[in-house]
Amino acid sequence: MELYLIRHGIAQERTSDIEDEKRSLTKVGHQKTEQVAKRLRELGLRFDVILTSPLVRSRQTAEILQAAGLSYQLEESSYLAPGGDIYAWLKFIEQLEPQPERIAIVGHQPDLGQWAEILVWGEARSKLMLKKAGIIGLTMPQNSPVGHGNLFWLTPPKFLV
Repeated sequence: MELYLIRHGIAQERTSDIEDEKRSLTKVGHQKTEQVAKRLRELGLRFDVILTSPLVRSRQTAEILQAAGLSYQLEESSYLAPGGDIYAWLKFIEQLEPQPERIAIVGHQPDLGQWAEILVWGEARSKLMLKKAGIIGLTMPQNSPVGHGNLFWLTPPKFLV
């Protein structure tokens, strides 16, 4: 299976006026995310499913990817909210029918970087930094993916726009 970890686009700054869960993409964040989605489509990338964090900025990013024709299926997953549990998420993925061959997940840093590290090295090392609207691509074996994934793509958005 191919797994693409995609960080949400540029969002509103944290303030006491807006709950973190409700922060949305900025105009620039929306535009850059659209450019990234367009480039991914030009590269021929398509996903069987896009799974997204329930937070507004991630949901908006996932909707932009879907609108660009990168997937027909979009689902929200509470496992992808900040501080989500990768092991619970992996169990969730195992139960999907049919088993997808190419999945995109839209979420948050540092979780996505740490999840990639766990899948590749078996432990989080806090060394992979994923920029907003950036992408990590992994191939994962069907059985026991933890520590057995292969990193094949780590791209900041500036190389896609």
